[in-house]
Amino acid sequence: MSTKTTVMQERDVKKRTLVQNIVKALGKTGTYAFLLIMALIILFPFYWMIISSLKTLPEYRQAIPTFWPREIMWSNYAKAFEEANLGNLFMNTLYVGLVSTIISLVITVLSAFAFARLEFKGKETLFGALLATMMIPGELFTITNYITVNQLGWMHTFTALIVPFLVSVFYIYLLRQNFMQIPNELYLAAKVDGTSDIKYLWKVMIPLALPTLISITILKMMGAWNSYIWPKLVANDAAHQMITNGLRNAFTDTSGQANYPVQMAAVAIVSAPLFLVFLCLRKYIMQGVSRSGIKG
Repeated sequence: MSTKTTVMQERDVKKRTLVQNIVKALGKTGTYAFLLIMALIILFPFYWMIISSLKTLPEYRQAIPTFWPREIMWSNYAKAFEEANLGNLFMNTLYVGLVSTIISLVITVLSAFAFARLEFKGKETLFGALLATMMIPGELFTITNYITVNQLGWMHTFTALIVPFLVSVFYIYLLRQNFMQIPNELYLAAKVDGTSDIKYLWKVMIPLALPTLISITILKMMGAWNSYIWPKLVANDAAHQMITNGLRNAFTDTSGQANYPVQMAAVAIVSAPLFLVFLCLRKYIMQGVSRSGIKG
């Protein structure tokens, strides 16, 4: 009797294990199927952009779209580069992005260090006031910034594209949270040894906060690369145009008809650098953001 009971218990255990394995397999299958569907939804616009950039204009205008070009037009990319003067647009955007990123990093690092390590009267109140400004939409400052830039005589200059956005409260908050994770005993020990604040910041805090600094650099460059409204308002002339503004009407002929395949080719060229940067450095963005939200 005991032997039969043991056999039945073993069968029940095997049956339960089998059911659990089936449920687990179905759960994984459903998860991967959901992720695959979402990936296809996200990637389809990029696929459509690429195949559209390789079509002829008559094929692009067909009522029934084709999912692969009948004739691959690589020449669309050469036309896009020449007609939109992409070389000049790239240089303008790169100049604004690099200069604004470097100066913004200096301001962010010094401000975050002051709020994280230095002791001065009203520090918490000032930091709270800075955080409160994050609740105000940036669009509300557009008119006042435009009036200020116009009064200073910065219209149609790179200065108007760089100076108004050098300070980011979000970046200061992000880096300050990361600095707060570094033990204060290191700072006190460095002060006992006679180390200056700048040397301690350069030798200790910046290396430890490097993932956050890299993520801030990437986000700042992407912001400058994708900027549209502000450059259109203050520097829309040919000498200071950036990529997002230069492509707007670059492929429209005198009759008002746009060459959409060439325009798509230009969009693909412009999107490629951001895609490569994200693909290569995405782990630094995740590390920087995740490490900055642990201690407040």
